[in-house]
Amino acid sequence: MQPVITRASWAMILGLGLVWGATFMVMELALRGITPIWLTFARLSFAALLLTLVWQIRGGQLWLSEDRPWHILLIAGTLSAALPFMLLSWGLQYVTSGFAGVSMAAIPLIVLPLAHFFLVGERMSLRRLIGFITGFIGVFILIGGPSVFQASGTDGELWGRIACVSAAMCYGVNSIITRRLPAIDPVGLSACLMLIGSVIILPVALWVEGIPRNVSAETFGYLALLGLVPTAAANLLRVLVIRSAGSTFMSLTNYMVPVWSIFLGAWVLGEELPDGMLTALALILGGVMVSQLGALRRLFNR
Repeated sequence: MQPVITRASWAMILGLGLVWGATFMVMELALRGITPIWLTFARLSFAALLLTLVWQIRGGQLWLSEDRPWHILLIAGTLSAALPFMLLSWGLQYVTSGFAGVSMAAIPLIVLPLAHFFLVGERMSLRRLIGFITGFIGVFILIGGPSVFQASGTDGELWGRIACVSAAMCYGVNSIITRRLPAIDPVGLSACLMLIGSVIILPVALWVEGIPRNVSAETFGYLALLGLVPTAAANLLRVLVIRSAGSTFMSLTNYMVPVWSIFLGAWVLGEELPDGMLTALALILGGVMVSQLGALRRLFNR
C-alpha cells in the first residue's frame, strides 16, 4: 500500500516528537523520588499493561507466519526495552535531560553501518558514508568534547554520557533485529517487548536496589505518565503513522526529539545549554540528514 501523508499524519508525528522529547525531562523528575532500576520497571510495567490490553482486544495474535523465532524476540525485548531503559534511567542521574535527548539522535547513524552488513538493499553509499562520518564526529563531541565536558562537572558524568549513548546503540542494533523478524503483529510485538523487559528488570531491581519505599503520589504519577504515554500510547501511534504514512516519514521524529528535549530541559528544569552540545546536535542531525537525503527527497517530492 502506497503511504499517504495527510494533515493528521503531520499532527501525529509532531505530537510524537514532542512526547518523546519530553520523556527525558519527566524521567529527571521521577528520579527525584525513585531509584533508576525501579523507574525502569515501573515504566515497562505500565506500558505492558496498556499494550497487552489493546493487543488482546485486537485478538491477541502474534506470529503471522509459521516461522516463530522466540529467541530473537527475547533478544529484541532486552535490547529495545530492558537494557536501554535501564541505561537511560541510570545515566540521567549524571547528565541533563537535554543530553539524553540529543544522544538518541545518534540512532540512525548506528543503524547505517549495521544495515550495510545485515540488510539486503541497504548498502553504504558515498553520501551515506559522509553522513555517518559527520554524525560520528558529533557523537564523539557529545561524549567527551572539551566544551561539553564542562556541562555540569558532576561526578560520574562521563559514565552517564556513555550510558545514554549505549542506550542509543541498543536501539540501533534492535532495529536491525526487529526488521529481520518474520511477519508479526506490530501491537503484539510492542506488548511482548514490554512484557519481556519487565520480567528481566524485576529481579535486577530487587537484587540491586531492594524493595522501593516511600514512593510519593507525585512520583507515582510521573511513573504512570512515562509508562502509559511516551512508552505505550506513543508506540501505538508510531505503528499507526508507519502503516499510513511510511517509515521514512516516521524517521522525521529523529530531528524533533533532541530539539524538544533540549528546549524543555532548559525551560522547565533550568538546564544549561553548553555550546558543545549544540554543536554536537548540529553535526549529528546534519549527518542523519545527509545519509537520508534520498529518502527525504522522495518523501517531499511526492
